[in-house]
Amino acid sequence: MDELTAQQTAQLDQALLGRYQSLMDEVQEEMERTGNIQYVEVMGRAPGDIGDASVADAVADLNLAIVDRQIHEMRDIEAAKRRIKAGSYGVCMDCGADIGFDRLMAYPTAKRCIACQQQHERIYAGQARPSL
Repeated sequence: MDELTAQQTAQLDQALLGRYQSLMDEVQEEMERTGNIQYVEVMGRAPGDIGDASVADAVADLNLAIVDRQIHEMRDIEAAKRRIKAGSYGVCMDCGADIGFDRLMAYPTAKRCIACQQQHERIYAGQARPSL
């Protein structure tokens, strides 16, 4: 596999920047939409009973989970941009092999080559992660 060319790196950098901007806009819209009056916005009115409040809480938690996922992706993009500046972008963090351009176009924040990513997923599959 070949190293990324300067043109490929620039193309990927632009893709990362575009995705980052989209995520920023989505997070901002979600935060503006939910604001501090989540019950009114979720239910269209103030919750009338415990069931309504529970549904509103569940939807608010889902919205927070979505925002959390978006912020996590933004952090991955920031890390990828740091790797571009450091000259280590497109290099597998586990084995040091080049990560293919096609893989990076499909998943620009990839930190591992396909073989190492598959191994990583086999090792860590099913491990519990904290949830809301």
